[in-house]
Amino acid sequence: MTPEAGIGTLSGVGAKSAPLFRELGIETARDLLDYLPFRYDDLRFPTPSGLLGTTGASEENAVGIVTRVKERRVRGLEIVEVGLHDDAGEFIAKWIGRNRYVIGRFSEGMRLFVRGRVERTIAGAIVNVTHYAQLRDGESYHGEMVPIYRGSKELTTRKIASVVAKNLPQLLSLTEEDPLPPDISQARGYGSLRDAYRMVHAPASPEEAQRARERFIFSEFLVLAASAKLRRMGREREHDADALKIPSELMGEFQAALPFPLTGAQRRSIDEIWRDMTRDVPMNRLLQGDVGSGKTLVAAAAIVLAARNGVQSALMAPTEILASQHAAKLAPLLLPFGIPLEAVFGSQGAKARNAAVSRIGSGEAAVAVGTHALLTEGVDFARLGLVVIDEQHRFGVEQRARLRAKGAAPHTLHMTATPIPRTLAQSVYADLDVSVIDELPPGRTPIETYAVRTSRLDDVYAFVRANVDRGNQAYIVAPAIDEESELTSVVAEAERLKGDVFPDLQLGLLHGRMTPREKDDVMGRFARGEIDVLLATTVVEVGVDVPNASVMVILDSQRYGLAQLHQLRGRVGRGAAKSFCILVYPDDNVESERLGILTESTDGFRIAEEDLRLRGAGEFAGTAQSGAADLWIADLVRDIDVYAQARTVAEELLARDPRLTAPEHAGLRALLERQPSTRALVLSS
Repeated sequence: MTPEAGIGTLSGVGAKSAPLFRELGIETARDLLDYLPFRYDDLRFPTPSGLLGTTGASEENAVGIVTRVKERRVRGLEIVEVGLHDDAGEFIAKWIGRNRYVIGRFSEGMRLFVRGRVERTIAGAIVNVTHYAQLRDGESYHGEMVPIYRGSKELTTRKIASVVAKNLPQLLSLTEEDPLPPDISQARGYGSLRDAYRMVHAPASPEEAQRARERFIFSEFLVLAASAKLRRMGREREHDADALKIPSELMGEFQAALPFPLTGAQRRSIDEIWRDMTRDVPMNRLLQGDVGSGKTLVAAAAIVLAARNGVQSALMAPTEILASQHAAKLAPLLLPFGIPLEAVFGSQGAKARNAAVSRIGSGEAAVAVGTHALLTEGVDFARLGLVVIDEQHRFGVEQRARLRAKGAAPHTLHMTATPIPRTLAQSVYADLDVSVIDELPPGRTPIETYAVRTSRLDDVYAFVRANVDRGNQAYIVAPAIDEESELTSVVAEAERLKGDVFPDLQLGLLHGRMTPREKDDVMGRFARGEIDVLLATTVVEVGVDVPNASVMVILDSQRYGLAQLHQLRGRVGRGAAKSFCILVYPDDNVESERLGILTESTDGFRIAEEDLRLRGAGEFAGTAQSGAADLWIADLVRDIDVYAQARTVAEELLARDPRLTAPEHAGLRALLERQPSTRALVLSS
């Protein structure tokens, strides 16, 4: 058997079941080996009758002596009930089904082992038998640890376990070179990789299964940490960035030009960024700050330093309206320093675009702000020294690299308004340095947040109207575009509101199926005050700054994570008007406690930590493109302590053998070479 052998070639997998395995992503024999159980039923020992149905296992084992037998046939079904007795009391074993062939097999005094799903009734525990065996007098029962796999409606966990068990010896022969060096494995008390696969699929005890799982988790984290360390080491080997000089008077000039003082967090972040920019190693820093924390101002300080040193800056944002917003905010901040700025958008006319591109190419424009349009051919820089990427997780790795490639080795500042918990940031962004703005500037209007049941939706819309009547605007967010599920459709709700609730108001509609030009047009009209109420999906989560918007209504709020709800809430509270966020959830949904976290706190970092605790890293907003959601068995929340240990080991290992050329590191090197993000670093080091 080879690792690439199709799943259909394995014993127990036929023409009907092979497609069902493929639907679960199990295409090959190797895929099946790597398809690990997510839990186990501990059936090594029989459960006493008094505890049957209380253990939490999907199936339980019991052993007893037959005290009575009741048999009958009903419409072709065999129904057999056998009373059993053990030292703890009485219970019933029950068989129901066609052709069970159990009628006439049992008699009083017989000693039976039974296994099945247990239900507790007034009459006692009933075992719905899936497997049974007759035991001899004095014969002891020996059970097993039963692996539970994630199956589907058509492919049960029992079927998956059966196929694994039938093929396990051959599957174990597919074990490849171990990425865990022998000395590390020995120091941590792990066995061989082959043994780990055997113990995780067919453990003799819970402790054995847990030890094998920890080995896989540690190994996966070691690869993750080594990959991040290699990327960082590769960057540190580059010494071709512009090492900028900080004029002694620059911070004083910058602060004097502002209409308000910097917060402590802004000043700290600027110091960290400027210090990075004085090195000839390219900066690779993430600026992480809550909604409205003043990230653009910090980016402006970096741009000012770049301009003072005669190098250009480029700022790329995911949408045209967000890029326009950045340009509008940056222009007055850069004006006191005489720094000219040009915008490059896809919607620009040819004449305006050509003029902007020409000034950027000649170096006349010190700053270029734009969308993906900055990546196109023909947009060249005279001397690009700083790249700022806003909402960096919305751009692919290749897109970010293409912008940096327009300079020799520019310093790079990534920005995100999604507060990533520190426990997650240290692993998700392990190859970046992180600056955190964890305080809001004074003067931000606090947002009052309420969780309201759907039965009070009429009251919510009356509140929206009252705010619009005072001259303000409102957002209404719904999770679905069309009426294809039980979720609220933004299209249908817009039609209903226009016809029945707000017929006299100007309503706008925004969703993901609209073209970028259509989206920008609607957002532009909303920003100009031409739309009173904007109905949208979560496309408004990041971006537009409309100071006149004072109400955010989120329908079916139970469908979102706390961090995403917090992002949506951040669309209001940007002007002088008192602002509100109303979280609407179904009457029959017990969501008030979870949503209560948002009603109590506006601290994005605290909310992010709670969201991470409740939902796990794989579902956390913004982590998908970073790779955190692609972990195989490890979980960054549950296993963060193991990650910290693996990171320490990876750093020590690479300090001793930075090229991974030692024979004992061959397995780790081979695995890293298969990853596009580290392949070039490993092969060229």
